Amino acid sequence: MKHHSERPVIEPNRVYSREETAEVLNVSLSTIKRLIASRQLRVSQPPGMRRVLILGQHILELITATEVKDPTRLTESQSGADDDQPPKKKTRI
Repeated sequence: MKHHSERPVIEPNRVYSREETAEVLNVSLSTIKRLIASRQLRVSQPPGMRRVLILGQHILELITATEVKDPTRLTESQSGADDDQPPKKKTRI
């Protein structure tokens, strides 16, 4: 996984594939597919083409639309606070 400073900058007028979008957002391809299916990420698919086209501006709009206004509402896994810690073992009682 690339460090965030090594990932490419999202260019508003560039067209991205689903795979490229997953790479720049550092998420899985299945996450991109879910965002498209839920209409959170706008895409284009010209008639007769199988390829899905994603405009960089639409990626940026997704980021803006899902901005966290209250950081205290983040869950522990979303906050990145324990990213370097191994998962805690659950004990059975």
